[in-house]
Parts: sequence; C-alpha cells; structure tokens
Amino acid sequence: MTDDVVVVGAGIVGAACARALARRGLAVTVLDRGGAASGTTAHGEGNLLVSDKEPGPELVLAQHAARRWSTLVEELADELGPRFPAVEYDPKGGLVAATTAEGAQPLRDFAARQRGAGVDAREIDVARALELEPALNPDLTAAVWYPEDAQVQPVAAAEALLASARRAGARVRTGVEVTGALRDGDRVVGVRTSAGDVPAGAVVLAAGPWSGVVAARLGVALPVRPRRGMVLVTTRMPHVVRHKVYDGDYVGATQSGDAALQTSSVVESTAAGTVLIGSSREQVGFDDRLRGVVLREMAARAVRLFPFLADASVMRTYLGFRPYVPDHLPIVGPDPRTPGLWVATGHEGAGIGLGPVSGELLADLFTGAEPEVDPAPFRVDRPAVLAAGSPSESAVPSEKTGEAS
Repeated sequence: MTDDVVVVGAGIVGAACARALARRGLAVTVLDRGGAASGTTAHGEGNLLVSDKEPGPELVLAQHAARRWSTLVEELADELGPRFPAVEYDPKGGLVAATTAEGAQPLRDFAARQRGAGVDAREIDVARALELEPALNPDLTAAVWYPEDAQVQPVAAAEALLASARRAGARVRTGVEVTGALRDGDRVVGVRTSAGDVPAGAVVLAAGPWSGVVAARLGVALPVRPRRGMVLVTTRMPHVVRHKVYDGDYVGATQSGDAALQTSSVVESTAAGTVLIGSSREQVGFDDRLRGVVLREMAARAVRLFPFLADASVMRTYLGFRPYVPDHLPIVGPDPRTPGLWVATGHEGAGIGLGPVSGELLADLFTGAEPEVDPAPFRVDRPAVLAAGSPSESAVPSEKTGEAS
C-alpha cells in the first residue's frame, strides 16, 4: 500500500503534522531514526511563549498558538482519556526582569512594541514583581508580566499528538533512517530508508535541526542548522519559582544570528518539583559535549535573578539542538523546487509552542483549506531560505543525540 504522506520526524512538529493530516482522512506514516520525541523535543523546557517574540509573523503565529493550545489540550484529553499521561499544560504566565540599569529601557521598549501588536505585556513595579515571585532578587530595574505565557511537558505533548494520529490511522515507525528520495521524474514519491523503500504521494520533512542534512539526502538545499543549548536541573524542592522567569537578555539571544556563545537566565519550576535553569545558544554543529564554562555562566545568571539558587543542588544537566534558520522564522509549506516535498521545520526554540499550529497550517495548505494565519512569511522559497545552503553530510550527528533522520 502506498501512503498519501510520509512524515520524516517524530518530534512534536512531525507529530503535529501527522495528526493534522491523518484527521483529514489521509494515510500517513511517520518515520524516525531514533525513538518518538527523543531528540530536540525531549531536550526542551516545554515553553509556550509570546513574551520573547518581536512583532511580526512569528509573533502572529505564536498568538494563534497560545489560543489554540488551550483548546488542543481539552481535545487530546477527551480523545485519549484519563489513562493517558497529562500533557501538564500550565498557563502560569511569564515574568521578564532587568537587573541592570542598561537593561531596563530596552525591556520597556520591547514590551511597548509588543503591546502595539496585541500582546498582554504589563509593565509592573518591583513590589508587584515580588508579589508574583517572592524569592526574586529585589534589586530589579524593570519588570514586565506576560499572563499569556504557558508551559507543557514536551514529551508528553508529542506522545499525545502521536497517539491521536494513530487513532486517526497513522503509523509510526521508529529506528528507520531516511537515506534518500524515491522519484518519478522531478517529483518526490517517497523515501529510501535503512528498512527499505517507503513510497508515498508526498513527503513532509519535519526533522528539526537535522532537516538540513536530511534535505541534502533528498536532493534539495535547506539552511537549517543546529544551535546547541544546555539546561541545568536542580533536585526537587518546594515550588518556590511560580512562573517562567527570565532576564531581559533572553530576547536578544533568541533573535541573534551570532554563532558565538550567548547565555541568558531562564528559570522555571516543573510539575515534578525540579527547577530548570537555562539558557545558552551557540552554533557548534552537532557537538554534544557539555561545557563547564557554559554551565557556570548560566548558573551565575540564574543566581542573580533568584539568590536562593546559590544553595540549590543540581542533579543533572543536558543539552539539545534547536533548528536554526537565518531569518529566525519557521519553514512551513510545499517546496516549489521539488514537487511532492513539503517542509515543517526551523522553529529554533519555539517548536513546542508553535508545533501544533504549524502542523495544522501545513495540513491546510496540503488539502487546500483556508489557513487561519498567513502562510506567506513561512514559505520555503523566501529569499533567506534560498540564499543559504544546506549543512554538509559530515554534520550528521551521533546516534545518542540524533532524532529525526
């Protein structure tokens, strides 16, 4: 049997594409070199943010995603039942703080621009900030409260989307590596894999930071590169940190194209009682070695926000790779250079939040439905995508960090 669609990648974006396509009656198979949700999705913090996005297409997509997540959680719970693990959706809001005089006005200016784009960005005084987060460093110079920010457990969310896709008829095959394309003339009609050929009417490439490498195997150039990030995880403690809290430098780090190391402080609690401490960004290929200097810098920044963390115990650290695109916008839609090839990738650190609506956008375009957001800014053939090439095949990661290739 030939599937209508093969989705390459079983992270949250691939899972969302599979669910949206299968629920529209299409025969879908998902392939992943590793396990489901085992790559970038498993190494994220589960952020669903509007607070870190400049006004523009990504913010519009994030605002749509923020509205969609609340209904999606209810849909998945009704569909999968109480025995399926909860996705731990928590609309807890986010607090952005500046701790230096230099950082105060840029934070206020950024929030003002966001308010102009419809974001609920409330500038608050120190007293209100300490009401929200009593353990916060009182030596703040500015603070903005974002009630629209939320969080989920990323692996649980991806697994729920895959389970929903399976209920709609999709198949998920793990341990299957894509090695090339099946073609009928110029058209892609499936993929070659380590487990044999998989014919299909179309191929959706949703391989996260490995999308550029896989695209090259399929015969196209796609400028998606890995951007490494690290996270510290404390031992369990009472829920001292009530919201997602980060310093004003975080926004600049997310929007920077600099390949050198950048760190900012991002602190939040999990439902399990641990505290997650980030974040770092650097472009070093798929190098999966932890760097002590990065971890120390992240820890020092976190202590400036929350002094009590100086006495906290770290039980583990981990790293992951974000799918970086030069213009910082996702790539979602058909590849007009290669009939039969579709793309959903390049979300960098926003894949958890934007994954479900990206899958629905792709399914709208695939089936000819009217999208709820303008797809034009996310086209494969926009100048920033066409001007850059793919990573080389030598950049293929090791098995222990690989996900969807």
